[in-house]
Amino acid sequence: MEYVESYTNLEVYNLEVYKAARQLAKEIFSITKDFPRDEMFSLTDQIRRSSRSIGAQIAEAWAKRLYEKHFVSKLTDADGEQQETQHWIETANDCGYLTTESTANLLQQCSSIGRMLNSMIKKSDSFCKPLNKK
Repeated sequence: MEYVESYTNLEVYNLEVYKAARQLAKEIFSITKDFPRDEMFSLTDQIRRSSRSIGAQIAEAWAKRLYEKHFVSKLTDADGEQQETQHWIETANDCGYLTTESTANLLQQCSSIGRMLNSMIKKSDSFCKPLNKK
């Protein structure tokens, strides 16, 4: 695998997990606009926060990649956020705020992100080469 210079340089290196996390957060933001107003400070905020945190944790992991254990720790945090997002998606479905199709689509995206994060964790040494070497 070629050494990846930046998590944001998606056109060149295509760090799919970061791109997928951003897309999931965008979709959740859009979908939750239709949630009931009385959910604004509970379910809506929670699902938006956890979904946005996935990409943020990946960005933090990238900043910590000089130290492999820190890199893995932040990726583990990202995976925890995607699992929390799954919980809120299922809760929204239980409340009737999401269709079965929308729920399945969002959960599939979360699962895919989880698999990618797990793969990065298993291959962390290939992401954590010294910053001055390519």
